[in-house]
Amino acid sequence: MIDELFSLRGKSALVTGGSSGIGEAIATALAGAGARVCIVARSRENLAAASTRLRDGGADIESVVANLGDLDEMLALPGRVTAGLGSPDIVVHAAGMNPRLPADEITPAAWQATLDLNLRAPFFLSRGFVPAMRERGYGRIITIASLQTQRAFVNGIPYGASKGGVGQLTRAMAQAWSPYGITCNAIAPGYFPTNLTAPLMSDPAEVTRLAAQTMIGRNGELRDLHGLAIFLASPASAYITAQTIFVDGGWTGR
Repeated sequence: MIDELFSLRGKSALVTGGSSGIGEAIATALAGAGARVCIVARSRENLAAASTRLRDGGADIESVVANLGDLDEMLALPGRVTAGLGSPDIVVHAAGMNPRLPADEITPAAWQATLDLNLRAPFFLSRGFVPAMRERGYGRIITIASLQTQRAFVNGIPYGASKGGVGQLTRAMAQAWSPYGITCNAIAPGYFPTNLTAPLMSDPAEVTRLAAQTMIGRNGELRDLHGLAIFLASPASAYITAQTIFVDGGWTGR
């Protein structure tokens, strides 16, 4: 019974931003639970390196190069993926950017690029895969929210606006598609070692300060995301939708 609830054997998954950090961690988890995984990123070199790491760990991995901040490339991705690999049962939106600019230095271009990648892409990509999910009566859409979905952080206006939007987008997509067996939920990580957090995590004093903000007393390790990712992608979460679940060591509980 447990195996049936949490196994992803026979399922396929698409993970954007899958060449590093949170995306690669989630791809690793889904592959470990039996899914065939396709990772997407804009850097061919980074994708190749991540694919090698994942295959070395025993994963069944494919990859697609795409810049999801580019409207045409983003809209073409569902067709490219479906034509080559079939339509995924699970879609994880882990691609993202954070310009970390003071309010008076935010340009219209930086604002738009952040919202295009962090907010526009998750909706339109999801919608592109929904028809096949609806026909199967099974779909799992997982977005990546943030501490900034709830909190305001210094130099975080575009990123915070986009991640606040991700929380509401997740609820709205759930309202539209959950009647067809398609659940939509968000994972909101605390501080994890990723490319986006590198400016903070490279400072030992800042690492200590951030860890002290949690109840557990440490910052996140990428493996801390594995269990929730598998759960939200699996049959075990069939009656859970429209939720944002924080994996933050208790940061938002204080």
